[in-house]
Amino acid sequence: MEIKKNPKSNLENYSKLFIQLGLVLALFITYVAMENKTYDKAVDAFGDAVMQDVIEEDIPITERPEPVKPKSPPPPAPEKIEVVEDEKEVEETVIETTETDETEAVEVEEIEEVEEVEEVVEDVPFAIIEEVPIFPGCTGTKKQKTDCLNKKIKSHVVKRFDKDLAGELGLSPGKKRIWVVFRIDPKGNITDIQAKAPHPRLKKEAIRVAKTLPKMTPGKQRGVPVGMKYTLPIGFNVE
Repeated sequence: MEIKKNPKSNLENYSKLFIQLGLVLALFITYVAMENKTYDKAVDAFGDAVMQDVIEEDIPITERPEPVKPKSPPPPAPEKIEVVEDEKEVEETVIETTETDETEAVEVEEIEEVEEVEEVVEDVPFAIIEEVPIFPGCTGTKKQKTDCLNKKIKSHVVKRFDKDLAGELGLSPGKKRIWVVFRIDPKGNITDIQAKAPHPRLKKEAIRVAKTLPKMTPGKQRGVPVGMKYTLPIGFNVE
């Protein structure tokens, strides 16, 4: 015969109720713990402090005594001065005047004339000269005069150089260059002409053309006319 259990005695039916009661109990314990107040015990490790009045001491003000300066002894009494009669004769000295009489002749040493040596100013490079030489007809600022000088010299050489000479010499084809160096002296004249060329006849022709350059206004350095070296390259093609 099978034993039947009473449904009312089955505790599983009351599981939800037990859970709710447990939660309410836990919340109640937590609330009581949070509301409970505790106080720290005051421990006096040093006992009662006793304050005594500070005794003020009167410090007397002392003054430093000044040292007594020793008295200096009185000055010695002056010796007796004896008056002696002056019996010596005083010799008078005669001061001769340095002025000369008009009738007397005055000898004058010969004055040597010293010739002033003229200061020689060396040539100033074209890049740093203060005032460049002026080609006839050029005006304006320093840069304008410089550009005009280069343009006029180049144009003068191109017009007078024998262009057919290079072809007659049988030079190898290609670009050739002649370097001409001359000096514009302190008077504006063209001097000391030198040239470097691939053929002696071209060198001679370059010197000839440079000699035809006109006289210019010389360059100046600190307001003084000076000489200046000028380099002129002449380029041409040989076909």
